Amino acid sequence: MSSTANAQKPRLAEAIASLGDTVSRLSHLSKRSYQNPYITLQQWPEEVRPEEDWFSSPEYVSLYGTPSWEALDEPTRRRLAFHEAVNFYSLNIHGEKGLMQGLAQRLYRKDLVDVSEYLHHFLDEENKHSIYFGGFCTRYAKVYRSRQFALEETRSQSVEDFLFFAKTMIFEEIVDRYNWVQARDARLHPVARFINDNHHVEESRHLVFGRQLVTALWEACVPSWGDDTVADLRRQLEQFFVVSWREYYNPDVYADAGLDDPWEVAEQAWSAPAQRAHRRAVSTKVLAFLTEAGILDKEPADAF
Repeated sequence: MSSTANAQKPRLAEAIASLGDTVSRLSHLSKRSYQNPYITLQQWPEEVRPEEDWFSSPEYVSLYGTPSWEALDEPTRRRLAFHEAVNFYSLNIHGEKGLMQGLAQRLYRKDLVDVSEYLHHFLDEENKHSIYFGGFCTRYAKVYRSRQFALEETRSQSVEDFLFFAKTMIFEEIVDRYNWVQARDARLHPVARFINDNHHVEESRHLVFGRQLVTALWEACVPSWGDDTVADLRRQLEQFFVVSWREYYNPDVYADAGLDDPWEVAEQAWSAPAQRAHRRAVSTKVLAFLTEAGILDKEPADAF
């Protein structure tokens, strides 16, 4: 083992141990609010009416503020909002599959044992979220495919851990803003409001844990990573912003909503000034955290 790695180990152990109070507090809250997803939402509607009810807040539909949105009649806007809700839930299903796998791999690992108690709750709650998201998609529509792919790279364990938890935090910060807004939107169908509210309540704990763990990993490891590694990490996180946001502009959604030229619609929506401003506004909180912590040194321009 290199002298750099040897120097990193005690800093990392101290950083993980410093999360003890947070782990205990969040674990207590998870136990106190424990729920059974098979009875909490006791009855799913037999059917839904995509052209009559809102399932996404219109201001959070990916075409909002664009010429394409202005050209749609009201029933088509609602139908599009329904398919965007299905896409949003599908993004969470795919994201949570990878998250659950990564959490399971890190359970009781010797250097992370001080946070294992909360990793159990984290994993349990992500599984429950998938039950709600999947329940909606499979009852009323389908699970949209994900176009993300990951290249296998050989990295040090500390870099892998940092990227895993940092990407998780970015994904969940964006999702949580959608959840928070839509849980409070009285226009939405009650099932859509429930799914968004339930996810927000539990994700708020995950985000507290994620911010503290990402900060601890960064501060403990960055002194020994070197400039090239830091630059590569920043590049990967900037790229992750882009690929994460891109999936909110899904040509399959536009096709299912009955729109012509769905790929062209996706490109026009991605580039629209109103949507660029929307992505920046939703990302403001997590960008502020990452820049204040020194993790990012500039805004990921390609995303906005």
